[in-house]
Amino acid sequence: MDKFGEIKNRFGFGCMRLPARAGFIDLKQFTRMTDEFIAAGFNYFDTARGYMLGRSEGCVRKALTSRYPREAYVLTDKLSSHCFKKEADIPRTLEAQLKECGVEYFDFYLMHAQNGKLYKKYTELKAYEWAARFKREGRVKHVGLSFHDKAEVLDRILCEHPEIEAVQIQFNYLDYFDPEIESRKCYDCDIFLWTLKPVNVKINI
Repeated sequence: MDKFGEIKNRFGFGCMRLPARAGFIDLKQFTRMTDEFIAAGFNYFDTARGYMLGRSEGCVRKALTSRYPREAYVLTDKLSSHCFKKEADIPRTLEAQLKECGVEYFDFYLMHAQNGKLYKKYTELKAYEWAARFKREGRVKHVGLSFHDKAEVLDRILCEHPEIEAVQIQFNYLDYFDPEIESRKCYDCDIFLWTLKPVNVKINI
């Protein structure tokens, strides 16, 4: 994570699971959590289109982006597979996400939950090429992926797409030696020297 100097203190706020009451997000509590997180010296927030039944991005706008200057936080969003059925859906998805989050650009834009099966879809519909274009246009600062498969699949993706700057892997102690998840292999492989490795990213799939 040292490559990304804009991220403070190597810890992220995942917005997949937010406080809720009676089936609705507790925005006041989420706002207090956001304030405390930033006051403690952290600034990395992570969301996705489908989190909290599609409400996460809007709550990030209300609790974070509408209340803090853009330089106060680092925001990651993801291109999820359910958001696009054809290539033309990809730029429309990004525009909708930027609007919902209330920002003009994402610091990180990740190809979501990549594995061997999903990677095929993303490749056929040129999602990686679109992500690179978004970066050239200034709507994304860094292009990356989140990953849930074996190390050899990740190695293949990174070899075929050397433009990838960051990888979020599923990493916690329970999965360290798991033969299906291969957290240690994904973490330790030299090719991942510059990958983004959040703490306990399993809650952020």
